[in-house]
Amino acid sequence: MKTKNSISRRKFIGQSSCAAIGFSSFMSALLSLKSMSAAAMANSVTTASGDYKALVCFSLSGGNDAFNMLMPRSGLPYQEYAETRSNLAIAISDMLAINPLNPDGRDFGIHPSMMNIQNLFNNGRLAFINNVGTLIEPSTKQQIYDRLVDLPLGLFSHSDQYQQWQTGLPHERSNIGWGGKMADLIRDMNNNQNISMNISLSGTNVFQLGNDVIEYTIDPYDGGIGIYGYNPDNMYDIMNIMRTQGIDNMLEASYADIYKKTYVDVIRNARDSNIEFQAALESSPSFDDIFSENDLSQAFRMTARTIAAHQTLDVSRQTFFLDFGGWDHHDEVLQEQAGMLYLVDLALSEFNQAMESIGCVDMVTTFTMSEFARTLTSNGNGTDHAWGTNVMVMGGAVNGGYMFGDYPSIALDNPLEIGNGTLIPTLSTDQYFAELAMWFGVAKTDLALLFPNLSNFYSISSPNNPIGFLNI
Repeated sequence: MKTKNSISRRKFIGQSSCAAIGFSSFMSALLSLKSMSAAAMANSVTTASGDYKALVCFSLSGGNDAFNMLMPRSGLPYQEYAETRSNLAIAISDMLAINPLNPDGRDFGIHPSMMNIQNLFNNGRLAFINNVGTLIEPSTKQQIYDRLVDLPLGLFSHSDQYQQWQTGLPHERSNIGWGGKMADLIRDMNNNQNISMNISLSGTNVFQLGNDVIEYTIDPYDGGIGIYGYNPDNMYDIMNIMRTQGIDNMLEASYADIYKKTYVDVIRNARDSNIEFQAALESSPSFDDIFSENDLSQAFRMTARTIAAHQTLDVSRQTFFLDFGGWDHHDEVLQEQAGMLYLVDLALSEFNQAMESIGCVDMVTTFTMSEFARTLTSNGNGTDHAWGTNVMVMGGAVNGGYMFGDYPSIALDNPLEIGNGTLIPTLSTDQYFAELAMWFGVAKTDLALLFPNLSNFYSISSPNNPIGFLNI
């Protein structure tokens, strides 16, 4: 059904760094299925084909104001919050109460647009991870002032921080993502190598690019993109028949030139794999009765349909990437965030319902990322770029109903605050991502290949998980 807060398809695509979606050329097929010819590496914890798991990376690009997403709601902590946030503070009466299973003596609430997430949290399906961000090493305020610690490159830069959350490399600039490197390591777990382990609903991205594997881009509405003009199912349109036969003739011809042969081989594999993917998708549930008609919900619907087809595709591991942009609220933060969090709340609830309906809720973990939180102080009607943020993780394997990491003081001049309400993270993205990678099947001994700074925060010899939000 349509919702009053729905956004147009054009706006969604424009926000979500998905230039490849709808790009009608052979090049899109080449990029989408480059991974077919890559050599697999055998470094996974297990190769049991029946052990299906999917990681869904949900990027809120632009910098979500996460301290108006999760807030203290009583006593002195709320008074400090209200004083610091001034005209951006949300009233206690408007907050939705949550009841963490690990109370620390403070009461917490979430944004009034997140009624479904309130239920998911209180029912043990979702957890919050507090004050997480890019770090090279543990850092204190004094160490930062005295320049005694290495800090992430381009600390308050959108492009740098967006990249670092996807690469796990805050100390260098790279276009290789930790999701891509993870797929390089455990790609042998999928019996079917025709479709990439990494599937993007938002076009080309850094997270899913590995040394051997890249994303397979699909459209949130139509599924596989395929080759423009190629449609063997439509034999009524004379122009389509001519185009389709022409493409088939080109792809089935013999070529002596090695470059032409290689190019045609990749395109042929792209054609065949798209046909295979679309056939598998057609056998999966439509979920039309679960998902709303807004574009974000439809992207999650296509993710659910692809997960439902995993047995037909004969795969044991998949990652998905969905980017929902537009969170850079230097102005009108209260109004803009309310509408966007409504869509996030709706889509996550619908996706959880879909996973429960097909018995995959324990096999799928959805996690959010955003390059940074916003300043706690107001710039007049909005907020600016900051550092430590709060994120959400959802799924049956999640220790839901808990808050992980110390929720920081919102008072200015506290030991973590370095100006304008910018907070030093107390959990690193390395810890966050390492736990997700371990659940997905990466061996502890291979974590350093993905996150070279992890040892500054976590020892792989520890019997405990890096944070503890997943059952591994």
